[in-house]
Amino acid sequence: MATNRQLLGKGIKYLTGALPLMFLGPTLIYNAFQNQGNNWHYLVLAIGIIACLSSMLLSFLGLRTIVRGIFND
Repeated sequence: MATNRQLLGKGIKYLTGALPLMFLGPTLIYNAFQNQGNNWHYLVLAIGIIACLSSMLLSFLGLRTIVRGIFND
């Protein structure tokens, strides 16, 4: 059973895209809650939530693609 290296590489690219968002999202959410007196509070909070959700999506897609590449599914 051979692995599909193209799918494996694509999955790793998804995971490398998700890695910075895993740190950026919670940092932005924390920053938004620390600066609640600022007018930009809700915008920063929304960007942080979107970053967290996109990180979860990219992680899921990356792991699914890696598993498909390993098992030739």
